Amino acid sequence: MPKIKTRKSASKRIAKITKGGKVIRRKITAQHLARKKSKRTRKTAGDKIALDTTDRKIINLLPYK
Repeated sequence: MPKIKTRKSASKRIAKITKGGKVIRRKITAQHLARKKSKRTRKTAGDKIALDTTDRKIINLLPYK
């Protein structure tokens, strides 16, 4: 049986999965056209937030590592 290939799109978006099962991801709009964005938007763009619980089931089916 061959190994399952990693879903590259999922691995780039998912930062980590906590012990409790929460899926952590980075916020969007971090780099692209950053000059135009406000300072507050740029400051909070790299933060990490948890995905919604409804999306957890889908993410857990993907091979992301």
